[in-house]
Amino acid sequence: RTISRRFHNTLVRVFAQACVQVRNHLGLNRVVLSGGVFQNAFLLNKLDKALRKMDFEVFTHSLVPPHDGGIALGQAVVANAVLDREG
Repeated sequence: RTISRRFHNTLVRVFAQACVQVRNHLGLNRVVLSGGVFQNAFLLNKLDKALRKMDFEVFTHSLVPPHDGGIALGQAVVANAVLDREG
């Protein structure tokens, strides 16, 4: 349990530092936490809290799942747009 917590806390620090570097280099302040890795509630919550503490604007999923369900929904939206344009 201790090893897992340390590992995840290290990931939070690394990801947060990467966001700071991007902000410093490109001036971007918005972060989207998406993808299957953010099904991990511990990682999602800790990183979200860390980024907000550093004044980032953080976006996470609320209505669509962050994994295959979200990808499938996106594919359906694109397919519908293509059909609308062709029809």
